[in-house]
Amino acid sequence: MWWRKLFEFREIEDEPKPFFEHLEDLRSTLLRCLVALGIAMGICFLLREEIATIIQKPLESVTPEHAKNLQSLGVADSMMISLEIAFYSGVVLAFPLLLYFIAQFIIPGLTQTERGILLPASVGGFCLFLIGVIFAYFIVLPAALGFFFEDAKRMNWQPSWTVREYYSFATQFIIAFGLAFELPVVVFALVKIGLLSIERLRRARAFALLLIFIFAAILTPTQDILTLFLMGGPMYLLYEGSILIASLLNQQRRTDIV
Repeated sequence: MWWRKLFEFREIEDEPKPFFEHLEDLRSTLLRCLVALGIAMGICFLLREEIATIIQKPLESVTPEHAKNLQSLGVADSMMISLEIAFYSGVVLAFPLLLYFIAQFIIPGLTQTERGILLPASVGGFCLFLIGVIFAYFIVLPAALGFFFEDAKRMNWQPSWTVREYYSFATQFIIAFGLAFELPVVVFALVKIGLLSIERLRRARAFALLLIFIFAAILTPTQDILTLFLMGGPMYLLYEGSILIASLLNQQRRTDIV
């Protein structure tokens, strides 16, 4: 069947392939990712009312009255915001398939050790992505919204947010946290294949802290200090956690060898 070919892995490469064949494989991978994302976006667009209601829940938990009075100032706001919601929701929905198609492209060119790491890293990456999305939705986003709402009132201003501002902020904020939670998988995989050592990670804590907050500043939809620390803080804790887990696994491996 045609759909089986879509999910088949390429044969393991015993010899290097010509450059243009690699480009053809990359083109096929990108096409599959775009098709998967497009289908997911289409599904999410059909469910845009339900998804919009879900995204609005954190604001309702902070100020139910304000959530009912979000202003639509643009003529095409309903369509533009629906497309934005469909895109970010589609990324979440299609994430497992995107990982699978990328793995199809990468695995044939990897060593046996690297192939053994890819599957658990992909599963762990997807789980951490979902954890980041859930953590942002239930904990961090309501806290950030509550802070901004109360801070505006302390300035004697009446918060009056538009639907475009709110949904752009909320969707980008949630996806950014999902991506930020991928850090342990990246660190763990680099340690396992030997590109990084645990000792080097420990020595580079100060440098890693700086890079994490720069990365957090790029990912966050706003440039305020609170949002920066709400993302950078958990990312640094995840960095420390990945060092700890890698250390425990190394100790377990030495014990098994002995």
